[in-house]
Amino acid sequence: MENILVAGANGTTGKKVVHLLMESVDFNPIAMVRKEEQRAYFKDKNIETVLGDLEGDVSPLFTGSIDKVIFAAGSGGTNVIGVDQEGAKKLIDASKKAKIKKFVMLSSMGADKPEEATQLQEFLKAKYVADEYLKVSGLNYSIVRPGSLTNESPLTTIELEGKLNKWGEISREDVAQTLMQSLDDNIANMATFEIIKGETLISKALEKVS
Repeated sequence: MENILVAGANGTTGKKVVHLLMESVDFNPIAMVRKEEQRAYFKDKNIETVLGDLEGDVSPLFTGSIDKVIFAAGSGGTNVIGVDQEGAKKLIDASKKAKIKKFVMLSSMGADKPEEATQLQEFLKAKYVADEYLKVSGLNYSIVRPGSLTNESPLTTIELEGKLNKWGEISREDVAQTLMQSLDDNIANMATFEIIKGETLISKALEKVS
């Protein structure tokens, strides 16, 4: 099984990612949390945790065996430069140094042209910078750009294109499933794509970028 470091594991989407990885037969989640008290939630479920702060030194996170990374962290708008942008860049650098096999980035629709956004412009600018940094890092990557996130029940179906040219919603559960499936060595390599809810099975939709 491959060890997957999940940055932002304590977040709403991050927890869903960790649970899916835990249930899989291919991956072992390692939940990255920022505070000691956040470890209890995962320890109760026998999920390994590591303590790390994206605003600090992240290199110690890779002292163990990490095969791949899912970046699902976010500041919630409180520190988009420090966390969403520079924190992501730090983790990309550390991942490159550790020679991880794939970096899956949770981004956002609109991150390709943040200047055109009518809201969340600073957040989208930070995501743009982080995404572009990943693209030229030399790492294998998938950059997943969902529409508006909802807490609806999963459909397990999506609409996926490099550029959808329309806005839409998608459940966090379906985003988490897309992030996990993008870890596959044969899927979505060096790929950037947008997703919203749709009618194509996630695995089938990902074949477009394989």
